[in-house]
Amino acid sequence: MTATAVPPGPVAAATRVTVARGYRFELVKLVSQWRVRLLVLACWIAPGLFVAGVGQQSTLPSDTLFGRWMLATGWAGPLVILGFSGTWALPLLTSVVAGDVFASEDRLGTWRHLLVAVRSPRRIFVAKALASLTVIVLLVAGLAASSTVGGLLAVGNHPLVGLDDHLLAPGDAAGRVLLAWLSVLAPTLALAGIGLLGSVVLGRSPMGLLLPAVVALAMQLAQMLPLPVAVRLALPSWAFIAWNGLFADPGQLGPLVIGVVVSLVWAVTATAIAYLLFLRRDFTNSTDDGSARRAVTAGLLPLAGLIAVTVAVVAALTGATTGSGIRQDKVQRSLATAFAHLYRMQTAQLNRPPVTEAQLTSSAACTKGDVADDAQGAGNDWRCVVSWHLPGTRTVGQAVYQLDITADGRFVADGDGPKEVNGYFLVRTSTGDAPNPLWQFDGNVDLLSTSPKG
Repeated sequence: MTATAVPPGPVAAATRVTVARGYRFELVKLVSQWRVRLLVLACWIAPGLFVAGVGQQSTLPSDTLFGRWMLATGWAGPLVILGFSGTWALPLLTSVVAGDVFASEDRLGTWRHLLVAVRSPRRIFVAKALASLTVIVLLVAGLAASSTVGGLLAVGNHPLVGLDDHLLAPGDAAGRVLLAWLSVLAPTLALAGIGLLGSVVLGRSPMGLLLPAVVALAMQLAQMLPLPVAVRLALPSWAFIAWNGLFADPGQLGPLVIGVVVSLVWAVTATAIAYLLFLRRDFTNSTDDGSARRAVTAGLLPLAGLIAVTVAVVAALTGATTGSGIRQDKVQRSLATAFAHLYRMQTAQLNRPPVTEAQLTSSAACTKGDVADDAQGAGNDWRCVVSWHLPGTRTVGQAVYQLDITADGRFVADGDGPKEVNGYFLVRTSTGDAPNPLWQFDGNVDLLSTSPKG
C-alpha cells in the first residue's frame, strides 16, 4: 500500500458554515436538552390524557369557554386546551425555549468557540432564532394534535355548539378548530420575539428567561381591566382571545384579524431589535452580557413606543377610540340570538314540534344594576328578560337571565326562571343525559360592532 503525499503549503481555508448547517446544529443543541425533551413529551401526551379523562367524568370545567360541551363532542376538548394554553402554557413554553437560546451561551461561556466555528454573528442569530421557532411550533402542534385526538377518541366526532350557541357540523368544527390554533401562532411568535430580545439584552440574568411569561401575564391582567377597545386590541394578548369569533355566526373576524396583524408586528419588531443589538455586542468582552440600562433603553422603550403606535393605528382604523365596546343593544342582540339557537336545540331534545329562529322572533331587554337605558360595560349585575313567540299561539313567553360579562365581551347567562324553560333539569341526547341547554350558556359581544343603538 502506498501513502499519498500531501503537498506542503498552507492549510486550506475552513469551509464556510452556512445558515442551514448552523440551524441544524442549534436545533440539535435545543432538542438535546432534557427540559426541552420533557416539554415536547408533555405537549404531545398530557393534553390528550386530560381531555380523555374529563370525557369520562360527570363534572365539567363549565367556567371555561366550551368546557360545558366536553361530554357532547370531541371538538370541545382542543378549544378548552387552547384557552388554557393562551393564558399559561404558551407564555411559559416561549420563555423556556426562546428566552434562553442566547443566554445559555453566556452561562456556559461558549460565545468565542461558536464565533470561531461560524465566524458570522448574523448567521448565528438567524440559526438560533429559526431553531427556537421550530421547537415552539412543534410544541404548539403537540398541544393541538394531542387534545384533538384525545377528545375524538373519548367523546366522538359530534357537532359542536358555537359561541352564539348555533350548531356546527363536525367538518365545519374541525376547520374552525384548526384555524383557531393557527391564529394563536401569531401571539406566540410575538412572545418568542420578546424572549429573543430578553435573552440578548439581559444575558445570563434570569429575567431574560422569565421575560415572555412576565410580559404575557401583564398583558393578560390588562385585558381584565376596563380599557378602551383600541388599547385592548393593540396588545398581542388579544389574539389569544379573538379566536372565539371564529365560532360565532356570522364570524367576528375583524378583532381576530387585528389581533393577528398586531401580534406579527410585535414579533417582527422585537426580533429586529434583538438582531441589531446582537450584532453590536462586543464579544471580546466576557462581561458584556447585558445591563439594566440597555434593557430599558433598547428593549422597554421601543416596545412602549410600539404600543402607542398600534393604539393610534387601531383607533384610526376602527373608530373605537373610547368605551368598552359592551353596550346594551349589543348585549340584548347577542343574548336573543343565543337563546333562539338553544331553544331550537331544547325543542328537538324534548321531541317537540320544530320551530325556526324566524318564527320565534326572540328579543331581550337588559338592565345593568340600576341603569335601564344606555347601560354599558362589563360586570355581573346584568339582568335580562328574553321574550319569544311560538307559532300558533298568542302568548308571549318570557325567561329571566342573570349575565356575567367580562371585559373581553364574553358572557355567561344563568337561567333565573321559569324553571320549566331555563331551570336545571336533565334531557336525553344522542350522547347521553345532559343539562337543559337553556339553563346556563356562553355568549359573546362583538366589541367592534357598529350597529346603531336601540
